[in-house]
Amino acid sequence: MKNLTRRKFIKGAILTTIGFIFLDAFWFEKYIIEWNYFDISKSDENKIKIVQISDLHIDQLRYFHKSIAKKINTIKPDLIFITGDALNTTDQLIPLNEFLELLDKSIKKYAITGNWEYWGNVNLTKLKDIYSQNNCELLINENRTISIKNREISIIGIDDFVGGNANFGKAIKNLKKTETNIVLSHCPEHRDIITKQKGDLNIDLVLSGHTHGGQITFFGIVPFKPQGSGRYLKGWYKESEPKMYISKGIGTSTLPIRFGARAEMVEMEL
Repeated sequence: MKNLTRRKFIKGAILTTIGFIFLDAFWFEKYIIEWNYFDISKSDENKIKIVQISDLHIDQLRYFHKSIAKKINTIKPDLIFITGDALNTTDQLIPLNEFLELLDKSIKKYAITGNWEYWGNVNLTKLKDIYSQNNCELLINENRTISIKNREISIIGIDDFVGGNANFGKAIKNLKKTETNIVLSHCPEHRDIITKQKGDLNIDLVLSGHTHGGQITFFGIVPFKPQGSGRYLKGWYKESEPKMYISKGIGTSTLPIRFGARAEMVEMEL
């Protein structure tokens, strides 16, 4: 009887563990979004608040997308940056548009391409139009300079490093000299090239995604990182300039699960 009880206990423990892992991988880490806030400002005056949305991989508008949009509108950022892999196919332009329409239209937004915009043969003309309708500019090796709170900042948007034709030199062509320069580059590995090519250009921040934080990890072990990740995985890289933040992103690719790499939204003040 004791052996039977022990077997039942072990079996129950195993089933409970499997159930927990299943719930965590298929629901919690995908849909309970981790919001991370960082203040990297150099002064307490005229701070600019930004929100980074990365790797949406949106296939349909879901409840958690609506929650994200609601919180962004509550935060009221000055700028929103969409750092690639917003969708996987042209058919997904509809749910992407539905999501963008939930965001306060007065908030200026900038987007770049990721590998999936290319691998999925997304119609970039239609994508650019959808973004434009929602006060968002798609930057493909381009830059923009804007004035916010008596500050001028330059935004440099790089084409995807893996699927597209990333060209930092082209992206900074005719770049206006400002106090703050932000680079949007989907694949973090491209930072290594930017470092070699930036010359004396001061880059305050590189925002990347792509890695999904490994998407599936085991006790810190990452079995797979996508091409274009290089030596990078997630979070801050400040050991050298320019400093870079890699978001774990929102969606998933290949497998519809996350484990040890909870979905993330990023808010910063600079």
